[in-house]
Amino acid sequence: MTKFLDEIETCVPALRRYARALLRDIDLADDLVQDTLERALNKQKLWLPIGKLNSWLFKIMLNIYRNDLRSRKRQSHVVSIDDLANPPVTPPEQPANLLLSEVASALNKLPDEQRQVLLLVAIEGFSYAEGAGILKIPIGTFMSRLGRARSTLRQLTSESGKPTLRRVK
Repeated sequence: MTKFLDEIETCVPALRRYARALLRDIDLADDLVQDTLERALNKQKLWLPIGKLNSWLFKIMLNIYRNDLRSRKRQSHVVSIDDLANPPVTPPEQPANLLLSEVASALNKLPDEQRQVLLLVAIEGFSYAEGAGILKIPIGTFMSRLGRARSTLRQLTSESGKPTLRRVK
């Protein structure tokens, strides 16, 4: 049991990183990680130690994420009154932050299935086979989605593949 908990503990930063990139909301991401860990502990007997634990945890996380997406689609969108009262945030003027903001904005415009694939490979460092296993899709489909994601990201940032910076004076 303690070995299992130690292995889970080493996976938490990667789970948190992926959840934050997937949801683009720190609070929701932390809730998703917590739900993932809770389910993993409750279903510990289902994990077979023949594979990687982090792949199993990512599968759990994606299942919870997809279930939440389905339930949110059935519910109406509610905006807090406190959120409406906040003034709009101005983007930072530093070029590095503008560059990061432009790439993040382009990443957010990707379709969900492409963004999931790109995040698994580019951020989490999973191999194509591992990523395909996590998403439960054929490796060819995984590679196709990754290619489309990279191409779309290049187009959204610029023709050369490098994000364009806009000067703010």
